[in-house]
Amino acid sequence: MSNILPNPPQDFDEWAALAQSDPQAFEAHRHHIIDKAIMRAPAHRQHRLRCLQWKLDQIRNTSRTPMIACLRMNRMLWEAVAGDNGLLSCLQQSGNGTRTSATVIPIR
Repeated sequence: MSNILPNPPQDFDEWAALAQSDPQAFEAHRHHIIDKAIMRAPAHRQHRLRCLQWKLDQIRNTSRTPMIACLRMNRMLWEAVAGDNGLLSCLQQSGNGTRTSATVIPIR
C-alpha cells in the first residue's frame, strides 16, 4: 500500500483533486479508509459490512458512469429502507402487531 498518503484528504475538494491527479492513490486510500472504518465496527458486524462494501464496489465496477453507479446505490438504499423487509417494515412489525402507548413527560 505504498500509495497511501501520510495525511489523508480532509474534504471533498482534496479527495476530488487526488482522484484527478492520481487515481491509483485515490483508490488505495479509499480502500484503506473503508477498511479502518470496518475494523472499528463490532466484530460480529464486520463480515456483513465487508459484504456490503463488496456489493457497492461491484456496482461501481459494473456501471458505465459514476452517475449510474450513484443512482443504483441510491435505489439500493431506498429498497433497504422502504422495500419489503426494509427498515420501515421492521419498525412497524417490531411490536408483533400490537400497538403500545406511552405517557409523554415534559422536559424542563
